[in-house]
Amino acid sequence: MTEPMNDQLKPMPDDWQRALAVVAHPDDLEYGCSAAIAGWTDAGREVAYVLATRGEAGIDTLEPEKCGPLREQEQRASAAVVGVSEVDFLDHRDGVIEYGTALRRDIAAAIRRHRPELLITLNHRDTWGGVAWNTPDHVAVGRATLDAAGDAGNRWIFPELMEQGLEPWNGVRWVAVAGSSTPTHAVDATPGLERAVRSLLEHRTYIEVLTDEDPETYCRTFLTGGAQTTGERFGGKPAVAFELFSR
Repeated sequence: MTEPMNDQLKPMPDDWQRALAVVAHPDDLEYGCSAAIAGWTDAGREVAYVLATRGEAGIDTLEPEKCGPLREQEQRASAAVVGVSEVDFLDHRDGVIEYGTALRRDIAAAIRRHRPELLITLNHRDTWGGVAWNTPDHVAVGRATLDAAGDAGNRWIFPELMEQGLEPWNGVRWVAVAGSSTPTHAVDATPGLERAVRSLLEHRTYIEVLTDEDPETYCRTFLTGGAQTTGERFGGKPAVAFELFSR
């Protein structure tokens, strides 16, 4: 039996300065949490992105050698719309990311470089709300990010990172999972929602393959609908939801 979803979401913590978002593909952040990121950067907080792939296998009609650079360009433009200038790529292969120590090490290295207090990732569970099957890339990167939050602070895990000058970072205080079917917290999306629409719209090449709908109408409908639904559990304000893990 499904539990009623009438419990209110808590406000996200705001006593932090640096965040790092780690996801699998270009557009992963734009499908849901970039409105929150826009609000954070407006407030003077630092947010950086790390993507495991360049999304090179995401468009059936475009071979990976052409698709990867194009989607990277779109991702950088998309990040800039919400005030993010640092976008790094780990160069794992799109569609076949493997959960394991290599992925954990790469993400732990990124955490040590950026030294965030808040770590953001995407739904790491098998399904989206028990309705749609999640992709292996999302599952692998989300789970590895949760694990790497601890790896980054342990000098005896991946000691080779010390040799690269990456000192342990034990300062991750929370991991926030976007797209979770069991969210606990939320952020008011109102200040950043318009820029979130423009940010998603920067992925025009991908969106035009994904839908026959007008791209701007598609982006606006998707993001405003999700924010309004979340807002029903956040005092009626359009919102972005996260499942928050404390460390």
